[in-house]
Amino acid sequence: MLAAGPYVLALTGSTGSLILVYLAQLPLFVVGLWLGTGASGLAGLVTALILAGAGNLLSASVFAALNVIPVVLLVRQSLLARTGSGNALEWYPPGLLTAWLTGLGLAAAAATLAFFGGPHGMQAALREVLASALDRRFDEITPEHDELLALVAFILPAIVATSWMVMTATNGCLAQGLLARFGASWRPSPDLAALGLPVWIPVLLALAAGAMFIGGTARFLGVNVMIVLAVPFCLAGLAVLHTVARRFRRPAITLVTFYVLAAVFGWPLLLVAVLGLLDAPLGLRRRFAQP
Repeated sequence: MLAAGPYVLALTGSTGSLILVYLAQLPLFVVGLWLGTGASGLAGLVTALILAGAGNLLSASVFAALNVIPVVLLVRQSLLARTGSGNALEWYPPGLLTAWLTGLGLAAAAATLAFFGGPHGMQAALREVLASALDRRFDEITPEHDELLALVAFILPAIVATSWMVMTATNGCLAQGLLARFGASWRPSPDLAALGLPVWIPVLLALAAGAMFIGGTARFLGVNVMIVLAVPFCLAGLAVLHTVARRFRRPAITLVTFYVLAAVFGWPLLLVAVLGLLDAPLGLRRRFAQP
């Protein structure tokens, strides 16, 4: 019911509810990481039924596609464990969780592209939104606006996917942090410094970079894939940053300072993404690891 609240408010037209919609996944993650995958799925089903009764099937379907299915899948993977050497329990690694998040993000980008019918369809939809916002006719939209709309439409699938990925990762980390704080988490919190990306992510990045030089549809797909892959490489860069911070006497101060700067300015995350890109070929974490 907590997850349905923001969406019900959004159906009423409340602008303040848009902020709460960002946290709609949080209760589903909390229930799943506390009580298990089945509990998360049941909570998502109840929420979807509430939305279907309060609004319509479309809103319930959108909620299920954006929140319930991905959260249940990520919760299931995060709770997987196996017995390793010495009967020690080995939990699903954070790098593979990042890979699942990346795959879901790429699927979200593809779904956005299919929904709007390609770049031209997205540009037409954005022109309609801009015309309504400016209270003008289509023929009164300036060429400068058309150029901006073309640029936004060109990267719109990646914008939708990356914003969803950041939202999902944020809610998952918040849920695990809250549960760990009260000793109610099913699994121990993953060590971000141990995050390692699977090999298919840098390979896909190389293919996307090559597609940019082909032009046409290949260039469109390549640019959007590269933008989506910035999220996992940013997480890999944060893993390097956490490794470096452990060399200081008070690592928490270093990390909090960085996260505050990143929240205020944003551009430090681009540097971190570059750091994550260079981590594997240069072995940065191995070099910076505390002896």
